[in-house]
Amino acid sequence: MPSHLRFGDDDLLRCRFAISPLWETQDAVRTLRRRDRHGYHPQWLRRIQESARALDLAPLWLLMPRRGHTPDFLGPPPIGPAADFEEELAAVRSADPEAARDDMARALADTPGALHSPEGRALLADPARTVQQLADLLAEAWRVLVAPDWPRLRSLLEADVAFHSRRLAEVGLGALLPELDRRLSFRGRTLTMEVAAEHVRDLGGQGLVLMPSVFCWPDVVSGFEPPWQPTVVYPVRGLAGLWAEPAAGTSEALVRLLGRGRAAVLAALDEPATTSALAHRLGLAPSSVSAHLTTLRDTGLLVSRRYGHQVLYERTPLGIALASGGA
Repeated sequence: MPSHLRFGDDDLLRCRFAISPLWETQDAVRTLRRRDRHGYHPQWLRRIQESARALDLAPLWLLMPRRGHTPDFLGPPPIGPAADFEEELAAVRSADPEAARDDMARALADTPGALHSPEGRALLADPARTVQQLADLLAEAWRVLVAPDWPRLRSLLEADVAFHSRRLAEVGLGALLPELDRRLSFRGRTLTMEVAAEHVRDLGGQGLVLMPSVFCWPDVVSGFEPPWQPTVVYPVRGLAGLWAEPAAGTSEALVRLLGRGRAAVLAALDEPATTSALAHRLGLAPSSVSAHLTTLRDTGLLVSRRYGHQVLYERTPLGIALASGGA
């Protein structure tokens, strides 16, 4: 289903990258309920499973339909390029109660039966109290789910911003946007996204926030309504090596399963890489690496993406699990 963001002259000058610990927190909460995302984060899920059971996340989950609207005030575009969690949480707490009520009602309407359920009615009955309750839940979710790993998450997100900032300088915004994800295309000053919900918006001089995310994998997210600045949240580069502990070498079990050459290539893809970079890293002929990459991609262990004239390969969830020794 296509979603469209239309650029004017001023919008082209007001695009920026951002990172948001609040966004990662609310999407980590969503990921706990999204089994289709679990394959990207097996080590994280194993580590937090006991402590996560102590969290009562039901009110947040009720506002996170599988398809449809999630209240913008719970995870708005970041207020600055390096906002910390407490600063962003303060913005949630200061949300206008009536606007928040409308935001929540729209989200509840996208889950059959939720709007008129006792739980849904309770959320809407006293929006000022509900805003503070939800902020408290986000604070607990941050403490348990995200804060212990935030340094490594932030490093990965910052590396993505640095990479794409260089690409912006090299190829310009129009060429960069489709490189962020294969579901994005840019033609005639319109950014088109193949996403779950249809959405059309003129940027109106506000520009666009581009935000990499760990926990949105594998989705692209947009649809922020006024007064929020239009934002596109896209899957961060290099997720494959995020949760895995450094390995001493390619495991013999992986070698027996795939063969030594293909196992070495899969194990080396801690972050997206080209054929030539892998060949140099492994000391193999580029033709051999290319053949291994094709086989690994055809068997569902890798995906490839084009960045300008380069093709980068990265692991799928199955590839991540095999390379890290997960189930």
